[in-house]
Amino acid sequence: MDLSLLSRFQPPLDPDAPEARRWVLDELAKPEYRAAEPTAFDLAAQAVRDWIASLFDGATGLPGGVLALIVVVVVVVLVVVGLLVFGVPRLRRRATATLPLFDDGDLRDAATLRSAAEAAAASDDWTLAVEERFRALVRGLVERELVAVHPGTTAHGLADAAAQPFPDRATELAAAAADFDEVRYLAHAGTESAYRRMTELDRALAAARPAGDEADAALPAPVAGADR
Repeated sequence: MDLSLLSRFQPPLDPDAPEARRWVLDELAKPEYRAAEPTAFDLAAQAVRDWIASLFDGATGLPGGVLALIVVVVVVVLVVVGLLVFGVPRLRRRATATLPLFDDGDLRDAATLRSAAEAAAASDDWTLAVEERFRALVRGLVERELVAVHPGTTAHGLADAAAQPFPDRATELAAAAADFDEVRYLAHAGTESAYRRMTELDRALAAARPAGDEADAALPAPVAGADR
């Protein structure tokens, strides 16, 4: 066999620099190498471990109890910072956003409810418009964490709770709750005037700052029995 012909089908044994680099990149691109690469979580965990280890460089002379206390303090600080930055606000907002109103499974947000109320009003369906607008008003307060809803919470209970951050609107809130109860539970027809009053109140509350500016303290609404 012609050895020169055979050599054409064999890779060069002394590759130049670009060829060698290509071989290395091709080899590292194989799945077994990719699977062995550390993930972003692995890198972050290693960085935290290295940082904690650096705190104890040269601290070998400290008593074991002191070292343990330092470790506990560091861990607690990390957990608190993580909760403050990532956990607590998101969990609270998620919880308030997924609570149904008036035990009927309504999970719509305030913007959606306001759009529904406006659509009903545009169709002169004042009964539905009043109901949807009151729901929007309540959901807006819940989303701002000014009131909290619970199973069995009534419209009047929510009005009473909302009157705490907005005491100057207590009478209007009570009237809005009464209008909602009439169309929702007493089968009364809604009116354009009731809808207009409720819309004005909803907009006023959305633009107002709560008394004492205690926007972070959600006030639980009183829970009544069957009286709605």
